[in-house]
Amino acid sequence: MTSILILNGPNLNMLGKREPDVYGHETLEDVIAELEKVAASAGCVLQHVQSNHEGDLIDAIHQAKGVHQGIVFNPGAFTHYSYALRDAIAAVSLPVIEVHISNVHARESFRHHSVIAPVALGQIVGLGTLGYQLALRALLHKLQDQTA
Repeated sequence: MTSILILNGPNLNMLGKREPDVYGHETLEDVIAELEKVAASAGCVLQHVQSNHEGDLIDAIHQAKGVHQGIVFNPGAFTHYSYALRDAIAAVSLPVIEVHISNVHARESFRHHSVIAPVALGQIVGLGTLGYQLALRALLHKLQDQTA
């Protein structure tokens, strides 16, 4: 059975409370519940990890190898400067889709660059929390193509 890691970085535990005009009113628990529905309909399982600590996220990526077939990852602010996360993704050779709730390209200039993007299969930005579902569906589609 296909297993996907849903990985969320710093401040995403505050989703629904933090800057709702930018990130919306849904909580992270709401997002995960919707992803569980998508996963169930696709016959896959999810594991969710959220941490405000870079090392915990790196550990989760390392531990994903051999357990999960891919990762949906919202690295939060680490997107823009965490070469350690970038290197962890490169090290495990799993397909990763990077997700951002807001359109990072329409915000402050420091948000325009992702150090994660070069090692990600793709990136979904600016579609709100729907981006997570689209990322999961895209990842499952890509995995299905690889096994066909």
